[in-house]
Order: sequence, then structure tokens, then C-alpha cells
Amino acid sequence: MSAQSPLPAHGSSASIATDSLSTPAPLSPLPDGAALFRIRNIVMQGNKRTRSDFMLREIPFKQGDEYLLQDLVKKFEDARRQLMNTTLFNSVIVALKSFEGYDVDVLVSVKERWYIFPLPYFKPVDRNLNQWLIEQKANLSRVNYGAKLLYNNTTGRNDKLRAWVMNGYTKQLQFSYDRYYIDNKMKWGLNFGLSLGSNKEVNYTTIGNKQTFFKDDQFVRHFFQTSIEATYRPAIYTRHRFGIGYIRERISDTVLGLNPAYFNSSAKSVSFPEVYYQMTYLNLDYIPYPTKGYAAEIGISKRGIGSSINVWQFSTKGMGVWPAGKKMFFTLVAQGLIKAPFKQPFYSQRFLGYGNMFMQGYEYYVVDGVAGGFVKTMLTRKLLSFNLRIPTGRKRDPLVIPFSFYGKVYGNTGYVYNPQPGDNFLTNKMLYSGGFGIDVFTMYDVTFRFEWSFNQLGQNGLFLHRNTIF
Repeated sequence: MSAQSPLPAHGSSASIATDSLSTPAPLSPLPDGAALFRIRNIVMQGNKRTRSDFMLREIPFKQGDEYLLQDLVKKFEDARRQLMNTTLFNSVIVALKSFEGYDVDVLVSVKERWYIFPLPYFKPVDRNLNQWLIEQKANLSRVNYGAKLLYNNTTGRNDKLRAWVMNGYTKQLQFSYDRYYIDNKMKWGLNFGLSLGSNKEVNYTTIGNKQTFFKDDQFVRHFFQTSIEATYRPAIYTRHRFGIGYIRERISDTVLGLNPAYFNSSAKSVSFPEVYYQMTYLNLDYIPYPTKGYAAEIGISKRGIGSSINVWQFSTKGMGVWPAGKKMFFTLVAQGLIKAPFKQPFYSQRFLGYGNMFMQGYEYYVVDGVAGGFVKTMLTRKLLSFNLRIPTGRKRDPLVIPFSFYGKVYGNTGYVYNPQPGDNFLTNKMLYSGGFGIDVFTMYDVTFRFEWSFNQLGQNGLFLHRNTIF
């Protein structure tokens, strides 16, 4: 009677850290004479760094709880899933350790990931790999390079420390710290971030649904932003975020001359506060690559108070993933966004094609606007999976790298409204696309997506995407 992770572990076995728990009260009899299994002890194993109290926070049962056998097995699987969704472990096993009558001891065995990554940094600044490789011809001047430090699970409670020093396309310093829990009941968290830098090139307008840039030998854009956020997680699946920030941006006179509406009121600099609230619900079997479950997000934010930047933003996202046969699942994703008032400067019009808000088949385009959204559907089948074992020495376990391959077909539809479309032809009309592809999922939740997409413009081609914690 156990539940374990589908992803194989890597690295050496971890030492044992056991929680010693007292014996609870006698069992409660059932009317039909059956007995409940009572959880007497929960034993943690393998958590060298991760704190036991944090792990217990993710487990949907506690010492003294009583369950029927079939319910206890389901709780084991729920616990494994929640611990894997922390992304702290390569593998998790939740199993019956021992029993005495109807008193049971539960074993939670984990194999932790590496948590410290001091790494060189090299990343194109363009919106996706295709745009950099094809349209920009892999131009190295459009690359940020430098060094970064990723320190996950800093204090053993899944907190994250990030520091970047960048050069190249953007000269930038960035620092952030995210702590899930700051109280003993582990419901409230806190995070903050700071970023400042300069660019010698700036996207000053959009023509033909393509970003148009101005480049100079001198810096033409300077930016500074900081934020602090409180999080509240009353139970397992839902998290609330309350944040406040400050943003300052300045462009050169030349950029302002090219687009006087870059900011409102023909200003070449803006500074404004931002406040926001976001609620996230995640009930997925594995968040980095879900094959079953539901997720939702709603948000509201306000940028600017009586300044040249004045925008209310309302956003919503939803996702459902359902099994559709052996090794197959169907995914539906919907996302919507409204910015008010509708008359906004270019600075506040970014919409489709930026970040994770894009439609497959339109990777070479952006669609600026103030209201709209899209729906994506996908049918996916797991094709194969295997482990690559790399010897690391006589006294150490081999490094095990898992690979899983998924084939998929998909379709997208979307719409973006812009009362000031300018010289752009994809706004204020329905957009459609579809295609097929292969996803490669491997260790540390890295996903490579190879997609052949078709759009309503009669265009098609191979598009590359990558999701990674790095």
C-alpha cells in the first residue's frame, strides 16, 4: 500500500530523519463492526534540507486521523502528488511502514533535488526562439549574458532566492526573495523583488503586427521597479496574493520623437505605483506537466494614480485536463484580459504574443490591444519514456535522467480588441491556428516543445518552445 512518483530519482540515497509522535486515543468503532485505520506515526525519510513541518503542511492527513482502507490509499496518493508539486523532490514515496492492529505508521520517503545553481546566463531577448533564430538570424547583439544564482529551498521551506547580473542587450541587476511561510501556522508568506537596468534598443511601436525597434550607441531606455507581496494560503489548493510596487521608466528624446504616444501626454518618463490582487487555484496531478486536474487564476491590478499611466487590469485564466483513454488526455485552456479605460498609450497596450500569452502559429507576430483572450484545445498521448543512467563513480549512485515523449494535436482561437489599431491587421478580428507536435519532458521539469503550426494567413512552420526553471 504505497504511492510513489512517476519520475525516477537521481543522486545518492538520503539520511533518515524521523518524527517521533505520541500514541493517540482509541479507535472509533463503525456501526457495521468494521474498524478504521488510525495514523499513529508519520515518518519522514530523505529530507536532508527540507523541513518536516513544511512537508506535513502538504500532506492531507495528520497523526490521529482515521480512514477506511480505500480512503487511506487515496490519501497516500494525494500526499505524493502534493509533495511532488512543491518541485523540491525528484521522487516521493508514501507507503505503509508498519502497523499494530489498526494503528498504522506511514513512511514518507523523498529524494531531494539540487537546490543551488550558480550558473552562467545566456538568453536571447526576443519573445521566442524562432523570432531570434529566423527573424533576427541568431544575432548575438540581441542576447543577455552574465551570471545568476538560483538558490531554492533556502531555509528548508521551499523559499527561493534569485540574483542576476546581466550584460549585453540589457544591462541589468535583479534580485528577488520568495518565502512561502513566515508564520508558525504556515499560511502567510512574503516576497519582494528589485530590478534596474538600461537598454540601447527599444521597441517603440508595432507596425504590421511586428515589433519595430530603435537602436543607438547610447542608452535609450532606463528602468527601475520594485515590489513587495504578501501571500495567503489557507489550505492546499488556493493561494491569494496581495502586492504593491513602484515602477519608473525613461526613454530618450529620439524615441519620444519616433512615437509621441509611447507614454501619455508626450512624456519621456513616467513613475507610478501599482497595487494588485491575485487568486490562484491549482489542483493538478503534476503542475509542471499536468495530465489530469484543474487550475484557475483571477487577478485585478491598478497602475498609476492620476498620472500619465492610468490603467485598471482584470485577468482570468482557466485550465482543465481530462483523461481521454489509455495514456491520452485532453486539455482546454482559456485566458482573458481587459484594460480600462480603453484608450491607452503604447506602453500599456501589450497583449498577445508577449510572455506566456500567445497563440501557436503566431510566434512571429504581436497583437497589441486592451481587451480579448483566447482558447486552446489539445489532445495529447504519451509515446514513450525511458531513463538515461550516467555512471558517477564507484561510491555514488548513477545519475538517472528521465525522458518522456508526448505526441499532440492542438487548435487555437482568439480575439484582441484595440480602438487604435494603427497599421496592424490582426486586431479586431477572430484568429485561428492549429497543428501537431512533440513534447520532451525531462529532469528538473525542463520541457522542450517541437510544434508544426498553421495559421489563417496560410503560413506554417516548425516552432520551438522551452519551459525551464533555469
